[in-house]
Amino acid sequence: MTDIYSRLKQDHDKHRKLLAKIAETHGDSAERRELFEAFRVEVTAHANAEEQTLYAYMLEDPDLQDEGRHSVAEHKNIDDMLEELSDMDMSSPGWLTRFKALRHCYEHHIEEEEEEIFVAAEKVTRASEERKMADKFDDRKADEKAAA
Repeated sequence: MTDIYSRLKQDHDKHRKLLAKIAETHGDSAERRELFEAFRVEVTAHANAEEQTLYAYMLEDPDLQDEGRHSVAEHKNIDDMLEELSDMDMSSPGWLTRFKALRHCYEHHIEEEEEEIFVAAEKVTRASEERKMADKFDDRKADEKAAA
C-alpha cells in the first residue's frame, strides 16, 4: 500500500515531466496545446484532491494549519496562472514568458511540499491514516479529472 506522501510525489514527478515537455514545444502547435491541456487537467485534479485529503487533515490540526493554508493559497495562485495561460495566444512571446513563471512557481511549490510540508505532516500522522488518505486521494482525483 502506498502512503499519501509517496502518492503525491508520484504525481509531482509526472508534472515535472509534463512541464519539461511543454517547455520544448514551439508556437501554437497541436503538441503544445495537448501537453498544456493534459498538465492543466492533471494539476487541477491533483490540487483539488490534495486539498480534500491531506490539506483538510492539516487544517484540522492547529500545529499544521499555517502550512496547510499556505499551500492552499499557492494552489489558488497556480490555478489563476493556468487560467490566464489558457486564455492567451500560445504563439505569443508573452505566453512563453508566463509559462516560465508558472513552471518556476509550480516547481517551487512542489519542492516546498516535498521538503517541508509533507515532513511536518508526517510527524503527526499514523501510517494507517496516510494509507487511507492515499486511497481517498485516488478516488477524489478520479472524480476531479472526470469533472474537468
